[in-house]
Amino acid sequence: MQFLVNVIDDGQAEAAGRTESASRAEMDAVDALNQRLGDAVVIAAGVSAPADAVVVDARGGEATRTPGLLGDPAEFVAGFWVMELPDAETALRVANEASVACNRKIELRPIL
Repeated sequence: MQFLVNVIDDGQAEAAGRTESASRAEMDAVDALNQRLGDAVVIAAGVSAPADAVVVDARGGEATRTPGLLGDPAEFVAGFWVMELPDAETALRVANEASVACNRKIELRPIL
């Protein structure tokens, strides 16, 4: 099964006066987790600051482009993994490890 594992910044970057979410120590801990997980990690990446986001909506014919995040910017996805794991129980265990490593809340979702 594949799982999307989102890293949620709920104020850490702003509190530290940074645009990037993770500190050097957190990045090192995440790198160690990635190494430990090995081939289970399909892809892992951090994403840029919310100010870099653009929401595009072309459903009505003419596209609208709105700078910033969709929804409340108090919490945002700061990074993610796609992982190949045997089951939901293992995914929950790995999500716990990810939360500790990156010092953030984690959103875990099965990929359909």
